[in-house]
Amino acid sequence: MERGLGGEVAHDTERKMKKRILYAEASYEAIIQENGYFVDKTQYIEKLERIKNPVFLRPRRFGKSLLCTMLEAYYDIRKKDDFHELFGHTWIGKKPTPLHSSCFVLHLDFSVIEVGDMATIEKSFNHVCNAQLDNLVFFNQQWFQDQITIDLDKSAVNNLQSILKTVKRDNLPPLFVIIDEYDNFANQLIVSHEDHLYHQLMSSKGFLKTFFKTLKEGRKSQTIRNVFITGVLPVTIDELASGFNIATIITLEPEFENMLGFTQAEVDRLLDEIYHDYEMDPDTRSETDALIKNQYNGYHFIHPNGEPVYNSTILIYFLHYFTRYRAYPEYLTDMNLKTDLEWVRRITGSNPDLTKGFVDQLMVHNTIEYDKNFLTAKFNMSQFFEKGFFPISFYYLGMLTRLDSFNLKLPNMNMRKIFAEYFNELHAIDVSTGYTNAMQQFLKDLDLSALFAAYWDRYISQLPEAIFQKVNENFYRTTFYELCSRYLSEWFTWNVERSYPKGRSDLEFVGKYNECFAGIRMVIEFKYLSNAEFKRLKTTIEDFTLQDEDTKQIAGYVDGLAVEYPEAKISQYVIYCIGNQGWRVFKINVAGI
Repeated sequence: MERGLGGEVAHDTERKMKKRILYAEASYEAIIQENGYFVDKTQYIEKLERIKNPVFLRPRRFGKSLLCTMLEAYYDIRKKDDFHELFGHTWIGKKPTPLHSSCFVLHLDFSVIEVGDMATIEKSFNHVCNAQLDNLVFFNQQWFQDQITIDLDKSAVNNLQSILKTVKRDNLPPLFVIIDEYDNFANQLIVSHEDHLYHQLMSSKGFLKTFFKTLKEGRKSQTIRNVFITGVLPVTIDELASGFNIATIITLEPEFENMLGFTQAEVDRLLDEIYHDYEMDPDTRSETDALIKNQYNGYHFIHPNGEPVYNSTILIYFLHYFTRYRAYPEYLTDMNLKTDLEWVRRITGSNPDLTKGFVDQLMVHNTIEYDKNFLTAKFNMSQFFEKGFFPISFYYLGMLTRLDSFNLKLPNMNMRKIFAEYFNELHAIDVSTGYTNAMQQFLKDLDLSALFAAYWDRYISQLPEAIFQKVNENFYRTTFYELCSRYLSEWFTWNVERSYPKGRSDLEFVGKYNECFAGIRMVIEFKYLSNAEFKRLKTTIEDFTLQDEDTKQIAGYVDGLAVEYPEAKISQYVIYCIGNQGWRVFKINVAGI
């Protein structure tokens, strides 16, 4: 189930076999035919029909391709006899619109277009489009009756015009056009700084604008019923405005905020079914819920205070492993997600100082200012590499999400880890050598103080002096977590800022339920004192004592944790980080815990 959709989990009582979790499957038909888990988003089909030429942008691996194949299956006139099998169990199957199974479908995927010089791009574009136009005519011969032949040596525009002319003349069913990853090859030119090629591509007489003008003409003549476009960035659609000024951008419309991605209710229903079907141990459910919420939830595309959504594809990656091995994967970040770090390097890499400033800000504060007006203003290629647009670019790429009307933030632990890795890379901090002995010793004695000492001696000692002017509790929490996760993920997962009735814990070590530290919960509260603040205390690091207010604060988290996990073996710690001078770890011993 690639980039699984969200909504009600579909039930098919006629099928006897156990449902499958189909990770990386982008075909709606394949999911239905192979009895895959499907989270029903079909109610959005009706909503989309009210929009003329909708353009919907979301980050990679959020389910755009699966949404496109669902629309293809719904509108394709060739699938009319299969409609009940494909949609009978869904919301739209019970309330179909009059347009279902009534169109020729032209489904184009621009992500496969080859990038090179302009001749290479145009040749690849024509090849990709012509192949789909040829398929459209071939598979719909009962209507075309050999009245038209696609000439593969002609431009895609010429062949599309021939089809539209035939549709008009013979009163054939209209086309429903789907363009997936419309901006993929254009984005490659942008991030590769191929400015001259990009400007040629967007020329008013270029093949791309001519193609979109032909789509516009088809909409005007009603030979095209509608055009649905997906992509990642708004740059190209803004540049195409002169050729396709009939597009309706629905990316930021509240009605479509949850069209892709999983809400919490959708995840709960999906897990209910999976736990039942696979006879998973119900005692692990609470731990699983907490883990995936920390790792994959947290995206706010429109309403900062609304319900966040999960990255559905990466959640399916987790569930695919979980159901096969009945254990959590050691590495909770989908490796495909890490390829997005290349976008960070390319976008920010033209100015090393800006890059470090951008990444440092997120590492220290987990927030960055943004101009909300830039989300809806014209977004052209020249702005893409400007400092003020960095936050907007990464919002569209799915690396940042909305905290409020003034700030963006990293959405979850997945992204925190990725940015921590990039921070280490930018500052040439070695995280691969010199840590093994300390990590192995921790597995023997669970001595958190000794583990933190190794982190401070090896990791913190490598930080440039300028970093110490910026660090805070969040910085120490994030970098300590990222380092430990490199070595201890076989046995532990982590919670960062997990919510309890009396506040949010800073960091928790959680022993995996299927490993030797099952039931272990180490709750950590980080406190930061600058050198100046510490000097005013008139004490030494050795004589510094645990503060009463900090004991009470962490006790509040632990109370909530003990209620939620009454069988857990809970230990609690306060870690003080004092400027660049040193640290203290205090373990709090509480009767009954």
